[in-house]
Amino acid sequence: MTPFLTLQGKRALITSGTRGAGRATVALFEELGARVLTTARSKPPEMPEAQFVAADLTQAEGCALVAAAVRERLGGVDIIVHMLGGSSAPAGGYAALDDEQWVKEIDLNLMPAVRLDRALLPDMEARGAGVVIHVTSIQRELPLPDATTAYAAAKAALSTYSKSLSKQVSPKGVRVLRVSPGWIETESSVALAERLAAEHGVDIKQGKQMIMDSLGGIPIGRPSRPEEIASLIAFLASDRAGSITGTEYVIDGGTVPTS
Repeated sequence: MTPFLTLQGKRALITSGTRGAGRATVALFEELGARVLTTARSKPPEMPEAQFVAADLTQAEGCALVAAAVRERLGGVDIIVHMLGGSSAPAGGYAALDDEQWVKEIDLNLMPAVRLDRALLPDMEARGAGVVIHVTSIQRELPLPDATTAYAAAKAALSTYSKSLSKQVSPKGVRVLRVSPGWIETESSVALAERLAAEHGVDIKQGKQMIMDSLGGIPIGRPSRPEEIASLIAFLASDRAGSITGTEYVIDGGTVPTS
């Protein structure tokens, strides 16, 4: 019996695939039959050398290195999943964000996708097939003014770029989509909850609740799991989603209020 979902024979680049939702996506793609190449600044000990390329994607040179590795090791790519993102900006709102902080947020959350797409999309267009998935964030709609202004703005730019790209390349057979997660229960988010709990003298459950409260609440009462993000991405990358392009899929437990 043919499985409902397969990525058998697909060649995939998944950025930032060494932890959290990125690692879960790499694992699921492999389980579904894809050949996967992933990248980060350093390789975890358990990751096979053949699957990994060390690169700093905030730099043009790092993106060029990864694009070359895709061509050399995979012979091209059928699916690109841009998982890379994050923020190192300080709290304190707009006044705490100097030009250097703004550039860092844009170089991390927008430019790697722009550069890798520019390098790899022409081959997809020439074949008349391919899927590009940009992982954005609900922060583009619900920024936290004290802490995520620059990150949210960079993710909003990524979303707008993705929509424009979809209009250009979808007629040529390349689907472009966005996945917009809310709070994901990753190692770093659990560490944040633990830090908040320690600072306020409460337990980890209450620390997590503090994060959910800062987002205005999560109706399902918990963050998303990395495996849930990976499952949505895998479906959208598969032939089952062959007529879906140009849209953004929110996976946030109901955090973003809708009318």
